Amino acid sequence: MNHEELVEVGDWVKGKTKNGELIHGFVESTDSLRGTVKVYVVNSDNDVAVGKSIVTVKQWIDLLPLSSFDDEEQLNDLIDLALVTKDKEWFTELSAQSATKKQSSRITEEDRARKSGVRNRLGRSAIWEQ
Repeated sequence: MNHEELVEVGDWVKGKTKNGELIHGFVESTDSLRGTVKVYVVNSDNDVAVGKSIVTVKQWIDLLPLSSFDDEEQLNDLIDLALVTKDKEWFTELSAQSATKKQSSRITEEDRARKSGVRNRLGRSAIWEQ
């Protein structure tokens, strides 16, 4: 990580603890005077750390790149995480994204169904309409 880079609350990070455990989670708070960050751990090689907040040195973490969640399953997992962490604003945002994605998916499927029907000069073939 470029250590001049600011780590902010809510950033997704990966790194290690003072005991060398690998962690993956999001920043809950930062302490610029001590050079530490408090990370809520969602994945770790130490199962005991998962679901807990761990304070670690800022130099031992790396920011994860922002990504779009095109997969509906990933979006549902994030909605679950928002519920677990009681983050109402994030839950609302993710739920809106999910609803938009489902709506656009339905429209795409309807368009595909309309375009895939066999047409003759009298209209659609009754064979394909069932």
